[in-house]
Amino acid sequence: MSRFALYWMAGLMLAGCASFSSNEVHVSEKLNPAGTEAKNLASIRMAGYADGRNAANPRRIGVSEVRVSGLSGTAVILDRDVTDIVAESMHKHLNDKGLQVLPKDADAVFELSGVVKEFKYDVKARDYVHIKLETTLKEVASGKVVWSGEVEQKSDHFAGVSGNSTSDIADSLKQELGVVTGKTAEAIDNVLMATHPELFNLTPGTKVIPGVTVFVSPNREGSIAPETSMLRPLHSERDLLTPLGEQGMLVVRTEPARAKVYLDGVYYGLSPLNISMAAGIRTVVVKLKGYKNATEKVAVRVGATTEMEFQLEK
Repeated sequence: MSRFALYWMAGLMLAGCASFSSNEVHVSEKLNPAGTEAKNLASIRMAGYADGRNAANPRRIGVSEVRVSGLSGTAVILDRDVTDIVAESMHKHLNDKGLQVLPKDADAVFELSGVVKEFKYDVKARDYVHIKLETTLKEVASGKVVWSGEVEQKSDHFAGVSGNSTSDIADSLKQELGVVTGKTAEAIDNVLMATHPELFNLTPGTKVIPGVTVFVSPNREGSIAPETSMLRPLHSERDLLTPLGEQGMLVVRTEPARAKVYLDGVYYGLSPLNISMAAGIRTVVVKLKGYKNATEKVAVRVGATTEMEFQLEK
């Protein structure tokens, strides 16, 4: 169990503050122990976030120009560094997706790190919130960036008919930060399922998530991968009659993407492509207008995922 706690630094004393016994706002965030909710083999260790705000105080997030019930002073301060609060929220949302979230020194398949670019809460006539996070996910073994992106959330709202209070601020912070970390976790979950189907029981493609600006994706920097198809070939009697236990998975990626993929002379779809098929030797041909055709033979193995990457030439 962890919490947000906000308190006011010594400063301008507001009328009536002497009657309050606490300068803290408590926000509870329920976290499951690492891995207890995991539904797959995709494990992520949390390397943590850096504070990119250039703030003199890593716990300060804003100022108040109006009275807030339960608080005194003008500076809005957290009981912990902003980076710790962000990492905790990200942990929760990744865990909610069924991913195994582990400490930074643990053995894992992937490592998550990031930068807190904005984390601001100003209490004025309206409450103004601005949160911006940049997050990067890498493969631990290779150091390769699997996904990198940025999510930003801005909002403003009235405190309510009864005025602002410590619980109002706490609830708002939890909600707005949850929007950012929730979108980031959703983007990571989708890209891992598309690029590492062996870690999941599903093979959906990457989908666009509103509010997420992608820097690195499975296809090329600065773009979202086109939807990846999961196909069981219906044109081949061989594949139709092959039990699932005797099939394998073939993953075909191309640079550029959206190239036509042919297996044994039959068109299957546009890259990137995930295909479940009978094990055996297959001939793969990739075609894209303006580029040379590429041909390669591949051995699809039973119960395994075979990946192919084509760098097309003009």
